[in-house]
Amino acid sequence: MANNHYKENAWWASPYNDHELVRKRIEKAPKVEIHDATLRDGEQTPGVVFSVDDKIRIAEKLDEVGIERIEAGMPAVSKDDYEAIKAICKRNLKAKIFTFARAMREDIDKAVDCGAYGVVIEVPIGYPKLKYQFKWTWENVLEKSMDCINYAKSQGLYAVYFPYDTTRAREEDLAHLLTGIMKNSPPDSVGVVDTMGCALPETIQYMVKKVKALTGGLPVEVHTHNDFGMAVATQLAGVAAGAEVIHSCVNGLGERTGNAAAEELMVALKILYGTDNDYKLDKLMDLCQLVENISGVRLADNKPVAGKRNYTRESGIGVDLVIKEPLAMFATDPRFFGREGDIVLGKKSGKASIEYYLDKLGIQLSGTAVVEVLKQVKDRGAEKRGLLSLDEFKSIVASYEKG
Repeated sequence: MANNHYKENAWWASPYNDHELVRKRIEKAPKVEIHDATLRDGEQTPGVVFSVDDKIRIAEKLDEVGIERIEAGMPAVSKDDYEAIKAICKRNLKAKIFTFARAMREDIDKAVDCGAYGVVIEVPIGYPKLKYQFKWTWENVLEKSMDCINYAKSQGLYAVYFPYDTTRAREEDLAHLLTGIMKNSPPDSVGVVDTMGCALPETIQYMVKKVKALTGGLPVEVHTHNDFGMAVATQLAGVAAGAEVIHSCVNGLGERTGNAAAEELMVALKILYGTDNDYKLDKLMDLCQLVENISGVRLADNKPVAGKRNYTRESGIGVDLVIKEPLAMFATDPRFFGREGDIVLGKKSGKASIEYYLDKLGIQLSGTAVVEVLKQVKDRGAEKRGLLSLDEFKSIVASYEKG
């Protein structure tokens, strides 16, 4: 067995992740990259607007943490979007810059004008979309796609073919479309797009393999939404099935319930899958806080990776280990992410928590007094239905110091 599950002072995940029977089920591509769409799909979060400067700052931070690809926006949306993409392309970031495009030559021209590396060409293929929204057939989609893909490639762009709502396409429609595309206008990669976030992880695995079979092994990109709370799980299922690229948005921004969270994917790839991606995990909090501040979308305190209280412990059992041996209490060491474990006081506190705070304040009390302080802390926490502040704790302790 490998030993990817453990790294001293960094993480201690399940050793069963490394079991040969588990690894046999993973057909991970030699190289897996993240394509981040925060600047396009993330801005589609209702009420979120990024200025040109906002987009540049976020792109630079994405590049700093090691994201391989940045979807900088859709230049056809507005003059500001066009200018932001152009400015980002001029930054000479390590990440490859992509734009989002309709299957129209003018959108491809705008990508070229901006200096983008590649373009994501969107077309609908989900049957509800075709039937009720566009009144198209798969033949119409194929006809609209071919010239655009060929034109994008003729202009030197990396062409990602993005038949969205893929997971609600009729199987025969998808097969006909991709067969026709490969015959007349093969792209550089093809997306499996769970636009409505309604596919099982196993479904994504099936579809990644199916798309590869239909395209003669073209690279597959997986783009998922979080309507059933499985966006990250479905992305990782795609990785296990051999997908080369997975799409994300920082903090899980995006329409409705959002997209797969970039920070969660980076941590999962590095720690759970043991990939060699050069992600700067200690800089993730800076990225997440920047996007939180700019977007105005507040993260839940228990949000994976970026939540403010992920390393907070109120329960008294094993509380001393939060500081002394954090990997006994958490799967990841908070210090690895540039953070610290935190012990708080409330109804669920134990004697060890009281002793920790007394030691921190340089105060000595008798054993009886410690028990009494603990009782008051628990009562106060229950009464206020929340945590005690340091000043509240000091006021409780003060009466016993005098006594």
